[in-house]
Amino acid sequence: MTADREAHLVELVDDGGYPVGQATVDAAHRAPGMLHRAFSVLLADPDGRVLLQRRAAVKTRFPLRWGNACCGHPAPGQPVTEAANARLGEELGVAPLPLTELGVHVYRAEDPVTGRVEVEYDHVLLGHVDADHPMSPDPAEVAELRWVPLDEARAGIGARPDDYAPWLVGVLEKLNLDSQQAL
Repeated sequence: MTADREAHLVELVDDGGYPVGQATVDAAHRAPGMLHRAFSVLLADPDGRVLLQRRAAVKTRFPLRWGNACCGHPAPGQPVTEAANARLGEELGVAPLPLTELGVHVYRAEDPVTGRVEVEYDHVLLGHVDADHPMSPDPAEVAELRWVPLDEARAGIGARPDDYAPWLVGVLEKLNLDSQQAL
């Protein structure tokens, strides 16, 4: 994440997801952290695989760990799907897609490397694309991409949790039986 993104505003929320204020990305992620609205996008292909992104080394939180296709924060008052599609374009070069919200994952995680803290009210969104869909990942955001069967992603997290972003377990849990059939 570039330094200018750290100055963007995020929407602070209460435990029910209701807005209570705003802060910069930087301030919201400094210890002890502030609960704020975020999103995590899962992209699935017709074979039921999910796209995993290895976060760039310059990320301020959990660099070089595998996560979902993209993550971000809507600006205060911005619709989550609008913000998510903007980030898909910025991070992966993917044009806007229909996205379905699977639910919310609330979590707190401390990055032992950077000392930053995630305290997020995370809207989990699902989109569908073909595995050969053209993408142009931004190297300042993305170190690597790979399509992985859902079971393999879950097994990888279980075997080597420190290789993955801490929110990925909760994000993948939102793929319940109904949404898995939609994969």
